[in-house]
Amino acid sequence: MSSKTASRDPYLVKSVVHSSRALSAFRVSGEALPLKEISARSGLPKSMAFRLLYTLERCGMIEKVGENLYRSSVRPFKQRLYRIGYAAQGTDYQFSKEVSAGLQRAAAAEGIELICVDNRYSPRIAQRNADVLVRERVDLVIEFQTDEQIAPIVAAKYREANIPLIAIEIPHPGATYFGANNYEAGLIGGRYLGRWAKQHWGGEVDEIVLVALKRAGSLPQMRLTGMLVGMKEVCPHLESCRATYVDGDGVLGDSFEAMRKHLRTSKSRRIVVGAINDPSALGALRAFQEAGRTASCAIVGHNASPEGRAELRQPGTRLVGSVAYFPEKYGDQILKVALDILHRRPVPPAVFVKHQMVTPDNINHIYPNDELMGVSSAVMA
Repeated sequence: MSSKTASRDPYLVKSVVHSSRALSAFRVSGEALPLKEISARSGLPKSMAFRLLYTLERCGMIEKVGENLYRSSVRPFKQRLYRIGYAAQGTDYQFSKEVSAGLQRAAAAEGIELICVDNRYSPRIAQRNADVLVRERVDLVIEFQTDEQIAPIVAAKYREANIPLIAIEIPHPGATYFGANNYEAGLIGGRYLGRWAKQHWGGEVDEIVLVALKRAGSLPQMRLTGMLVGMKEVCPHLESCRATYVDGDGVLGDSFEAMRKHLRTSKSRRIVVGAINDPSALGALRAFQEAGRTASCAIVGHNASPEGRAELRQPGTRLVGSVAYFPEKYGDQILKVALDILHRRPVPPAVFVKHQMVTPDNINHIYPNDELMGVSSAVMA
């Protein structure tokens, strides 16, 4: 029960409501929790949680174990099982696979039923899946679909059904946004690409090519805008350099074809490439390799996906870096936001992930376990 509900009902005793929330933090018998975890699970401020635990201990309902651990002396409350809908971007895409796997692990750990559907990178299927989740009467939906044009349609379906929505990576009207800080991530990648060009080419660049994902809309486009600004911050003379946009639709095959077509007409000797994601970066790289012009490019991608990381480990690769988004960590973070919404706790309109530049020099430090997980060679998919 939320504190807002308690404040509206004159018959409710707020202190009892708060106490029940503190006791509800204990989910299994014998579980010992620190104050910080009890505060997080109950949504109570630490100072209030401490006072409640002290009082409940005096009443014999809480037992203090050690310096900062508490254990409930009463049987854990049986909590209502939440049903959360999750519309995946597409199970054939590595980034989406990692997000999905993380969400499934987090939901299982929290005892939440996750109703999963696959948007298959298709606007038509995404709309159909929204109808499915509405019929399922889920408590909340986590939506991962790429097409900006249908975002209002999908969001309206949930809004009419009074189902709260979290939108991953692509904003949806009225939804809580979770994902990249696109402009900041672009700045990180652009500044690094500018420094690379300075160090290896003395800053002499003939052309900037940006591999876009147009149907995703304006927010992901800010990733490429940030890259352009970041390059020019480091190499101000690039203000006069020609910048070309090609649309790779965020996938390797289309990006390969778009860059292949561009290279047939471009005579530039030194080209820096900023790609919307790693599949686009790898598609562009394969086009340069096919044309026998690998030495004339330097490419930075986004996501630091397994296939991108595999390429970064190749000796002499011209994929010189990728901005990490850590989708393998999305699950826990998204589910925390979802539970905050369901428990009516304050949630910001946008929750951004942290980004880090991954390069051939630091990849083994940031992702030391790749070899154990079989990420050892570039994935051509």
